[in-house]
Amino acid sequence: MKKKICIVNSNFYPKISKLLIHSSIKTLKENNYTNYKVFDVPGTFEIPVVISSLIKKYDGFIALGCIIRGETSHYNHLCDSIFNAIIQLNIQYKKPIGNGILTCNNFKQALNRANKKKSDKGSDASKAVISVFKIIK
Repeated sequence: MKKKICIVNSNFYPKISKLLIHSSIKTLKENNYTNYKVFDVPGTFEIPVVISSLIKKYDGFIALGCIIRGETSHYNHLCDSIFNAIIQLNIQYKKPIGNGILTCNNFKQALNRANKKKSDKGSDASKAVISVFKIIK
């Protein structure tokens, strides 16, 4: 049976999202995972609710997005909330969720982390899901 993968992508920073999606999908295809669907959401805060709503329809998930630190504590609250929600879904439903949500101090740092020639975090999120699939056949 082919694994069904759901990619939930935050479009808050479109340039970053495009890089993350491209490398994530490229890695999936290179590993013969072609049964995937991308859902775009406006921000990272919406990622956990979309995953939660679709949790029974897919075998694995990839969360992509970017949070850049601002002048207030909003960054910390957002990061904590999203990551805690994703971890809870991961554990409760025993399904892999690759975390490709960048948490950066500035836009330049985010570009470097999303760039396939540098950190390539979109690809890393796909590789995480693939590695868990191999373990929990």
